Amino acid sequence: MGRFADGVGRKMILIKKAQKEDLENILKLQYLAYLSEAKLFGNTDIPPLKQTIEEVYEEFRKGTVLKAVDDAGEIIGSVRAHQENGTVYIGKLMVHPDMQKRGIGTSLLAEIEKEYSGRRYELFTSTKSVSNIRLYERQGYKIFKQEAVSEELQFVYLEKG
Repeated sequence: MGRFADGVGRKMILIKKAQKEDLENILKLQYLAYLSEAKLFGNTDIPPLKQTIEEVYEEFRKGTVLKAVDDAGEIIGSVRAHQENGTVYIGKLMVHPDMQKRGIGTSLLAEIEKEYSGRRYELFTSTKSVSNIRLYERQGYKIFKQEAVSEELQFVYLEKG
């Protein structure tokens, strides 16, 4: 799929489809990556930190899971998507905290869009995740809806295409 040198350490990063045997490591990365999101709310009781391996297997079965692998073979990023009623729903875009701000998230997003080329894309994030919103807007996504989940948690929905 995609191969590029990261924007900082100049390490080679390979993006390819995840296999079923990768999913446990991707879930471990998810728990690590979403801790920063939980800190924004002062609450670790958020869905990505409670997801089970069975739920990840189900997402794998119904859609596409990509992984970003460094030159040592470690999974340092991932993204998931599935198509429903003409829209591609993108979720769980994550990069290892030590590897952020190197273009890996942007590359994962571009590759998942290529997998579902020419469609409408939709994703969401917390209104407090300003850097995520900036990333999505730089890639052409536009906010179309905001939804309160609780007093402290609001999601912003973005679309492209």
